[in-house]
Amino acid sequence: MLHTMHEMPFGAAVTAEGTRFRLWAPAATRVDLLLEGPGESSELPMAALGEGWFQRVVAEAKPGTRYRFRLDGGLCVPDPASRWNPDDVHGPSVVVDPRQFAWSDQGWRGRPWEEAVIYELHLGTFTPEGSFRAAADKLDYLVELGVTALEIMPVADFPGRRNWGYDGVLPFAPDASYGTPDDFKALIQAAHGKGLMVFLDVVYNHFGPEGNYLYVYARPFFSRRHHTPWGSAINFDGEDARTVRDFFLHNALYWLEEYRLDGLRLDAVHTIADDSRPDILEELAERVRSGPGRERHIHLILENDANAARYLTRTREGVARHYEAQWNDDLHHALHVLLTGESDGYYQDYAATPLAHLGRALREGFAFQGEPSPYRGGRPRGEPSRELPPSAFVAFLQTHDQVGNRAFGERLAQLTQPRPLRAAVALVLLAPSPPLLFMGEEFACPTPFRYFCDFGPELAAAVTFGRREEFAGFARFADPAVRETIPDPCAPATFLESKLNWEVLDWPRHAQWRAFYRDLLALRQRWIVPLLSQIRPGRARSVELGERALQVTWPLSGGGALTLLSNLGSQLVTGVERPAGELLAASEGDAAGALEAGRLAPWCTLWYLAAAEPVHA
Repeated sequence: MLHTMHEMPFGAAVTAEGTRFRLWAPAATRVDLLLEGPGESSELPMAALGEGWFQRVVAEAKPGTRYRFRLDGGLCVPDPASRWNPDDVHGPSVVVDPRQFAWSDQGWRGRPWEEAVIYELHLGTFTPEGSFRAAADKLDYLVELGVTALEIMPVADFPGRRNWGYDGVLPFAPDASYGTPDDFKALIQAAHGKGLMVFLDVVYNHFGPEGNYLYVYARPFFSRRHHTPWGSAINFDGEDARTVRDFFLHNALYWLEEYRLDGLRLDAVHTIADDSRPDILEELAERVRSGPGRERHIHLILENDANAARYLTRTREGVARHYEAQWNDDLHHALHVLLTGESDGYYQDYAATPLAHLGRALREGFAFQGEPSPYRGGRPRGEPSRELPPSAFVAFLQTHDQVGNRAFGERLAQLTQPRPLRAAVALVLLAPSPPLLFMGEEFACPTPFRYFCDFGPELAAAVTFGRREEFAGFARFADPAVRETIPDPCAPATFLESKLNWEVLDWPRHAQWRAFYRDLLALRQRWIVPLLSQIRPGRARSVELGERALQVTWPLSGGGALTLLSNLGSQLVTGVERPAGELLAASEGDAAGALEAGRLAPWCTLWYLAAAEPVHA
């Protein structure tokens, strides 16, 4: 058995002498430790260690002891490094000894990045129960589908009973609405036992708006000169930034070491402001690579609207120096415009030439590599990415953002017809880039996924108003009366209506979609994964076959090529030459026969492989 614990310079740690409590509170002159138990409590002064640190070791404090900190004889706050806060973000923290959990997966070393097929899920809506334990019951389903990695939306303790997770304020504590820390570890261990990697979405760009007490006693956590859409930026480069950086570096290592996670997805890093070198993203990656990354496969993924290719560079051997990949919004946006015709918001950047953007994203990664973005006021966006491999870009048709940030949370199955959607799904699932599915998309789940939260009354009213006003610039919602029909994110029904409807899984329409995804992912595992090492960066070619169709070819170093033909329009395209090689897949049964006669059928995708050497056993 394996027992894991990440040691860190703050929080509560069970030692041979007792439990050591440590807090960084540079704005406080006195800190007292409150120990709370059934029928009794005690208040103990903590020693000032200098530079804002306070500490106390208590021999009697055991795992399960509840505690808080009193600041200068007044406000009581939870531990910002709490491992568990069962009574929500305003309540006491609980002493946890992580070594009490016995891991039986000590032989697990993870899986290579090239094998990644990612399934993004929100724990609260993935199952009717919305818990770690209930999610474990779905692992066999995911394995049978062809998934190799779970990507779990943030679990850091957030205010209330329901939240997407991006409003977390206690980044070391799994939210109690999902279960205990040991429940989360049991889910991860069960996933490993079935060959599944587990990634966690983490938020290092802001704290949520309710329950963040750091503003009171540790103001240096927040920058005096950088700002984000949520207010003051996290202080990664100003005075006292070393302590702040260490807090987040330890958080990343904590999840990877103590919970044996296989990777992290860092949310919206373009809103992290850091002028130091190495910046926090570089330092975090270096610490991970030299730490748990030396012993097993650890994968780091970015969401970065800035398209900063420098974080994705490879060594000569093709190994990621810092981050394995970035979510490729460009690919999604171009495909979404082609499927739906929508041009509001950021889709305006792709509306004029969506096919050209799609072709560039498929062959080079980013569609925007320094070109001006009309949506961003003409500012240049992105860096050259042509020399990066396809594995540096996560491809997807749907995510929590792209579904949940719609006013009504509609999925693509509600926005387009089956044939166009099948063409797009076949394109994404067999492209060289690692694909990501958003929970339920594989069976065309009929329930929406909406934005939801559970704040206190005053904040809730502001969130409801603000959510509806976000859409004022969209033509469809220009009328205030129409905006009033947008679901209230604070209403319990908005959350409940977002839960996956598993009861439809065996209905013919939904079963057919699941089989379609399963068959494509089986083809990916058999044919695409083995040849990824033969695809060299910068050599892919794309040709537009009219306004809505294109051909993309990835030459293979061993000879031959992988070729995509995709018609993402309603018109037949003629004069198309059949690529060399074997037909791997067609999104429609009539597509391959039509191509033999030089016709590319409407709304279809075909894949061909011409290989000079075997690519599978």
